Amino acid sequence: MADLSTRAQTLLELHTAPEILALTNVWDVVSAEVVAATDGTRALATASHGIASTFGYPDGERIPLELHLAMVERIVAAVDLPVSMDLEGGYGHPGETVRRAIEIGVVGGNLEDQMKPLDEAVSAVEAVLAAGRSAGIDFVLNARTDAFVKAGPDADRREVLAEAVRRGQAYLAAGAPCVFVPGVVAREEIEALVAALGERRLSVISVPGRSLPVSELEALGVARVSTGPFTQRVALTALQDAAVDFLAGGTLPEGTRALN
Repeated sequence: MADLSTRAQTLLELHTAPEILALTNVWDVVSAEVVAATDGTRALATASHGIASTFGYPDGERIPLELHLAMVERIVAAVDLPVSMDLEGGYGHPGETVRRAIEIGVVGGNLEDQMKPLDEAVSAVEAVLAAGRSAGIDFVLNARTDAFVKAGPDADRREVLAEAVRRGQAYLAAGAPCVFVPGVVAREEIEALVAALGERRLSVISVPGRSLPVSELEALGVARVSTGPFTQRVALTALQDAAVDFLAGGTLPEGTRALN
C-alpha cells in the first residue's frame, strides 16, 4: 500500500480533477472489499450512519469513537485505496480525532459544522488541517455545512443558500479543498453553489429518486458525489425483499453473486 502522503495526494487530485469523484460509501470490511473491487472505484469513503447502525447505535456520534475508529481501521487495512472517513462533528475535538484517524491510515474526511457559530466552525476546520500538517500529509477535508439539512420546511431557500455559500467560502478560505452541502438536490441551487464556491469545490450526496445523475453533476462542475447511508439502505432493502419472498414460500433471488 502506498504511504500516507501519497494516498493523501492521490485523494486530493481526485477531488480537483476534471472528472467528478463518485464515492460509494461503505460501512464494514466486506462492503469495502466489494466496492473496492468494482470497476471505476478510485477511493473509498466510510459512512458514519452505516457504521453506527452496524453496531446498533443511532447516528450522531452516539457510537463510541474507539469503536468507530476500530471499524475504519479494519476497512483501511482491507483495501489498497485512499480512504476518507466520515468524522461527524469531530467528537468534540476535531483536531485530535483527525490525528487518531490519520494514525490508522485515513487521509481525508467529512467534518460537520452542525450550524455552530461560524468562528467555531472555521476553527474546527483549521484544527483538522493542522493535524494533517503535523502528520506530514495534506489531509483532504470535505468541510460540511448543515445549512440545508438543518433548515426547517418553511425556511426561505434563498436565505439557506446564502448561508451555505457564506460558510462554504469561509471553509475554503481556511484551507479546505472541498465543501460538502448535503440536502441540496435542485439543479438551480447546485449551479448557484458552484458559481459561488468555484468549479470542483462542491461536494453533494446522491439521494435516491431525487438527485441528478452523476454525469449531470459532473457537467455542472461538482467535485464529488457520495452515497452516504443510502448504499447500506440499498443492501438492506435487497435483504428484506429477499426475506419476504423466501418466507412467503419462494426462493432466494437468481443471479445472487458470491461476493464474500
